[in-house]
Amino acid sequence: MPDSSLKQIVIHSNLTDAWNVQQQIMDEVKAAGFSDNAQFAIRLALDEALNNAISHGNQKVPDKTVTVDYRITDDEVRIHVTDQGTGFEPEQVPDPTLDEFLERPHGRGIMLMRAYMTQVAFENKGKTVSLVKTRSCPLPVAPSNA
Repeated sequence: MPDSSLKQIVIHSNLTDAWNVQQQIMDEVKAAGFSDNAQFAIRLALDEALNNAISHGNQKVPDKTVTVDYRITDDEVRIHVTDQGTGFEPEQVPDPTLDEFLERPHGRGIMLMRAYMTQVAFENKGKTVSLVKTRSCPLPVAPSNA
């Protein structure tokens, strides 16, 4: 029996379609009563995931698609973003906070997704990113400068 609470949207690799998907999901997150902080975290992570899928995964090839599967319940938001690229090894992405990588523009999106979401997993050889935000998950605490 299919799960009627799971929704799926397929878009072509363009940022306007990505923005529209993001807006649709965020409208549903807001309607579900998630806090402003949770909405910020979900929007940030979803934006990064969609941009990565279009820019890095699909290499901005307009005929390639990005599939977004999502479910919003009382307790959590679960989103899967899948591209048609060749994939990548997430553990091979350098830590953008290390001195030698501070000026490189790669890896920050993954770092932000992991910081703001409850769970982040890469599947399907890195072609799918799974994002989970539970209602009870606090945002990360900024490190002190002490």
